[in-house]
Amino acid sequence: MYRREKSVLLKGSSSALYNNLSVLPLPAKQLTYFATVHGSTVNLVSVSADGLSFSHRQLQAKEGSLGIGTSVITQATWCVLPSRILLVLTSQKGIQMYESDGSIMVYWHALDATESSSGQAVFARGIAATGQRFVCVGTSQGCVLVFDIPCKGTNITLSEVLEEHRGAITDVGAELCEQPEGSIDLVTADDFGVLCAWRSGEEFRLVSKIPASGCTCSSVKLWNGVVVAGYGNGQIRLYEAASGTLRAAVSAHARWICALDLAPLSGKLLSGAEDSFVEVWGLTYDSATEDIEIKHCQTECVMDTQLCGARFCDPAGSTFAVTGYDLSEIIRYVQL
Repeated sequence: MYRREKSVLLKGSSSALYNNLSVLPLPAKQLTYFATVHGSTVNLVSVSADGLSFSHRQLQAKEGSLGIGTSVITQATWCVLPSRILLVLTSQKGIQMYESDGSIMVYWHALDATESSSGQAVFARGIAATGQRFVCVGTSQGCVLVFDIPCKGTNITLSEVLEEHRGAITDVGAELCEQPEGSIDLVTADDFGVLCAWRSGEEFRLVSKIPASGCTCSSVKLWNGVVVAGYGNGQIRLYEAASGTLRAAVSAHARWICALDLAPLSGKLLSGAEDSFVEVWGLTYDSATEDIEIKHCQTECVMDTQLCGARFCDPAGSTFAVTGYDLSEIIRYVQL
């Protein structure tokens, strides 16, 4: 069971965006970093292990190498690679990569608005690190851009473009724990509800494609070869990544699911939705029998709040945090 802890106050509120909360635990420094997006601003806050010390910063993301102009940011996520940690921002104009504290921009990639059909919005959305050196970012054209990240410096290159989707990318998920070589380690989702499972490498390979299901898949995760997807109809569905076979479906929420997260060490699953509820689930996977099970563990309600972000704060899932639309705080929960 979890109990509610003291909230972390923000200098600004959170926009109604999918997956609008990122968490970076730094155990060696006894700190946890949180990030949410509002308009053209990223609200950054670091919290000490005892929860008593806070440090706030607002990142006004500038577009382009000259730092001129701003646009609406659609997502901010920390990408943890073996060699470095980057804070990656997506917006209506492009993709920005910063050092983990947001102090220095190390890369900027502009989106080409001329590639969009007339009247269609152009933006990037969906961010995940995968493999040893890749950061993958989705776009409104249905492309997934694969960036090759060096161990240090600014020599970041666009190494590949994955063009399997026809709808705007909504989320990109990656396996968080080290997996055997050749394992599926990336999953992408779009507005139509199509899911694609990939194997990363010098060239990314499509392994399976799960067809549209009648509603948007707003959030997707990958765990032990299982794709976990949250949908606009409030359902959570579990698929085998290799075959695309549906193994379980749960009517988890009464309204749109806006965020999912997985604790890789325990198999705990977190879901937050527009219905003001955050749910904790337990996943189990028997590799011998290939049985996948999901069980409900706990429900928490944040009254009169349209939740838009929910994340575990450690790999075991002993703590988690949520935020909501127009909410100027991050609400934390800790396991008893």
